[in-house]
Amino acid sequence: MFILGHIGVTLGIFLLLGFLLPEVRSHIDYRYVAFGALLPDLIDKPIGRVIFAESIANGRIIAHTLVFCFLLFSMGYYFYVSKRDTRILVISGAAFCHLLEDQMWTQATTFFWPIFGWDFPYKAVHGGSDYFFAIFARLFSPDISIFFILELIGLLILVTMIVVSFREKISL
Repeated sequence: MFILGHIGVTLGIFLLLGFLLPEVRSHIDYRYVAFGALLPDLIDKPIGRVIFAESIANGRIIAHTLVFCFLLFSMGYYFYVSKRDTRILVISGAAFCHLLEDQMWTQATTFFWPIFGWDFPYKAVHGGSDYFFAIFARLFSPDISIFFILELIGLLILVTMIVVSFREKISL
């Protein structure tokens, strides 16, 4: 999944959560949802594909694990109990949604790290522009069209939220 899919689908999940549980609606800041939806990639892509490109070459490492989400949730719970601050809890929930959207359970070595060992799988990646062409080819490939559909769903959710937000501001 890509940026629009992660942000849009995660925002949609949190909107639904706020609709189903009105008492939590006031605790959801959608800026933190968007940040949390991208957090695993913001951490892992630079580390795994740039800093350790020769040894790991994998954009799904530490922040794509349940351990990361659990530690983030624990920190969020601490801030909630001590200061009634829900921001980190929201970020942890959105980061967990990211893992679900990436279907990380299919990569058990990473998802359940370190249960199956301390090493992350090595994934050879293309360099430079070849990498981006491979991503877009995968996005528009008919046999993996779920990526395209999720990007469209994410885009539709984002556009809907922007339109609703502008209408609310105009009507004030």
